[in-house]
Amino acid sequence: MLIDANHLALTLDGNTILKDVSLHMDKGQIYGLLGPNGAGKSTTIALLLGLYRADKGHLMRFSEAETDLVSIRRRIGVMPEFAGFYEWMSAREYLIWYAGFYGGLQTPPDALLARVGLAQAGAKPISQFSRGMKQRLALARALVHGPELLILDEPTNGLDPRGRREIHDLLIELAQQEKVGILLCTHLLDDVERLCTRIGIIDKGQTVLEDDLDRLLHDAGRPRYRLHMTDVPTVQSLPPSVNLIDWDGSWYTVEIEPSQDAGIAQTWESLLSLGWSFDEIHREKDTLEARYLTLTGGERATSQEKAA
Repeated sequence: MLIDANHLALTLDGNTILKDVSLHMDKGQIYGLLGPNGAGKSTTIALLLGLYRADKGHLMRFSEAETDLVSIRRRIGVMPEFAGFYEWMSAREYLIWYAGFYGGLQTPPDALLARVGLAQAGAKPISQFSRGMKQRLALARALVHGPELLILDEPTNGLDPRGRREIHDLLIELAQQEKVGILLCTHLLDDVERLCTRIGIIDKGQTVLEDDLDRLLHDAGRPRYRLHMTDVPTVQSLPPSVNLIDWDGSWYTVEIEPSQDAGIAQTWESLLSLGWSFDEIHREKDTLEARYLTLTGGERATSQEKAA
């Protein structure tokens, strides 16, 4: 296992940053690490890189109880969201210089640049690069030493649709053919659904979900419906089979227990008898976005507050 992290907690300067974070990732896997801004994703990455030491929990990388952080970092390639460069260098010069920290390039610089879509830009000063070109160069930099684990923060920022697809294809190739593990931090859920086989969602410093993406989307337990209300409900009680998830004006979102789905008409009758009045019912497809919003909706009112 590339990453085996269990119940990590961290306090910095008296502030609890992480409360309970777990992350499990294998070779050849593309793992989507998701969460709102400030949820703890960057701090989790810092723990994985050994920049901080967890106050609690257990962390193992590469299936070894390795404590030599230099050795660990040599096996990891990192692409931060905001990558800095010596912009007076050419792209080729920069990669050669950067690879010196790892004992030299594993792949010739021009071949590496071609792999990230910069075949014609090797001699060009980085100062003349567009934002999208710098994103590609940052990915090439993360690959200079042939890492076993890639940690990528918003890798497709600044890329047009064709560029995004090219980077997607490269990441899939790295994972499937070279068995590189890829930890992907992004807010682009389309990227996650196309690339990732497993996801973890962090909210307020703790893991609120970790699962294989296919199982998450295809084995959803509760069907979800949106109801258009003609009158706001006047009661707080709900049938045991119904869970109020959200409301937006006159639209209410509810989940129904699976055992009740076959007899859904009886559920609507129960709601009507409790004072609910609705004129439209829409079955929602279970999507990653819907699950993400539900799990990270801590600032929304609770079901009881909304029904009051």
